Amino acid sequence: MNTRTAPRAAPVQTLPAAVRLLGSLLLMVLLLVAWARWQGVSTRQPDAATLWQRELNFRDGPAGEVLVLDAHTGATVASFQGEQGFLRSTLRALVRERKREGIGAQAPVQLIGRSDGRLTLLDPATGQRIDLEAFGPSNAAVFAGLRQAGTHLYPLMPRSTP
Repeated sequence: MNTRTAPRAAPVQTLPAAVRLLGSLLLMVLLLVAWARWQGVSTRQPDAATLWQRELNFRDGPAGEVLVLDAHTGATVASFQGEQGFLRSTLRALVRERKREGIGAQAPVQLIGRSDGRLTLLDPATGQRIDLEAFGPSNAAVFAGLRQAGTHLYPLMPRSTP
């Protein structure tokens, strides 16, 4: 007598209810974020008031240093020797966008100080902006030192209302 038994099916393992609930919640959040982005919802906060701004030009010096020039006077206000990784990579990002749009290095870059202490590097020629506080206080300090470097600082005058 041949009593062969049919092979047993492997037991079906189901996910615990908590894992399924968590997966569903995650999927719902991703769908909501995608919908919000598609609708144009922005998470960007409005900028704080501008306290001061300085227009600067950046040039490579003869010894490989980065020269910072006042855009109004042409005077050298700072010189950065050596690696200066954050400074160089930030400027490289601005130059890349200018090259893409066919804009030369003559147009100045604005360093803007906000009332909440934040610094913004703005390239008016391309519209590109870099919020420097996003890179930490030590990296932002590289540019913060340019506020009073040299002799000329052009504060913004408050607008008079009629």
